[in-house]
Amino acid sequence: MSKAYSQPFDFEEWMLLAKSHPEEFEKRRKHLIDDFISSVPEDRQQRLRCLQWRIDIERSRCSNPLAACVRLSDMMWDFVFAENGFLNALKILESEHSGVKTEPKERSSAEILPFKARGSR
Repeated sequence: MSKAYSQPFDFEEWMLLAKSHPEEFEKRRKHLIDDFISSVPEDRQQRLRCLQWRIDIERSRCSNPLAACVRLSDMMWDFVFAENGFLNALKILESEHSGVKTEPKERSSAEILPFKARGSR
């Protein structure tokens, strides 16, 4: 592991840097990310670089940091719960390991309740 990870992350320092010197913040952020990606096994680096590229593109499309945070959070949940997401992959692995084939569950139906419009009683 590189020297960059021997020091604990100082949120206050990074927050002040982002507010006072946004260009320096971005430069250091990119350097830290590149340093981390370079520290992982070589066979995983390309995948991480592609993921970071996608994250950077999504951030650039957002109008402010909060919008970027929400977008990246949505992206993360998609990776977990989407049809071909992480959770589905785990279920497939579990069923293959146990030797039991699992069929997709049928969707259950529910009674739809009528609601009165506001103001009418």
